[in-house]
Amino acid sequence: MGTCHQCGNDYDKSFEVTMAGETYVFDSFECAIQTLAPTCAHCGCRVIGHGVEQGDTIYCCAHCAAHEGATELTDRAP
Repeated sequence: MGTCHQCGNDYDKSFEVTMAGETYVFDSFECAIQTLAPTCAHCGCRVIGHGVEQGDTIYCCAHCAAHEGATELTDRAP
């Protein structure tokens, strides 16, 4: 069993995620997303897909980026 980093639930099916050298225990993907996923600089939703970036700013989609005036977006897709 492990205690969820986000909600504190002690769950027998918890799992660990290691990100940037830090290891976290979660009881659900929902809690992992809430803790680890960045938020869109325009709408505030959690970016759980690839998103788009301009500099250090991440957006959930090109639509939100355009609303913020971003014109030099990068996509990490090959």
